[in-house]
Amino acid sequence: MRPGSGSRTGGRTGGRPGSKPGGRFQKGGRGPRRPGSGPYGGGGRFFRKKVCRFCADRVLDLDYKQGERLIKFITEKGKIIPRRTTGNCAKHQRMLARAIKRARHAAVLAFQTE
Repeated sequence: MRPGSGSRTGGRTGGRPGSKPGGRFQKGGRGPRRPGSGPYGGGGRFFRKKVCRFCADRVLDLDYKQGERLIKFITEKGKIIPRRTTGNCAKHQRMLARAIKRARHAAVLAFQTE
């Protein structure tokens, strides 16, 4: 298509390039929206900042021999739970991952539980 040749949609009536006729960008839409479900939240819900457990407990070193402590950060399939879920800081997440991997090789933790 040449610049300035008119419609960007290629002759279709969707309002956006590549959209179907009567799609999301038409008037009417999908019905009423719930209050507080917009892009900026609202509705009485609030975000609570997660705190690193290791920073709160002043842990200086994570040891691979502490299987009870490390098993809390592993899923049932044996995957390491990410930072965004646990709330750990980057420093302690790296230490935790290293300790879990060492514990797996030392047979303190299983690679995968069934």
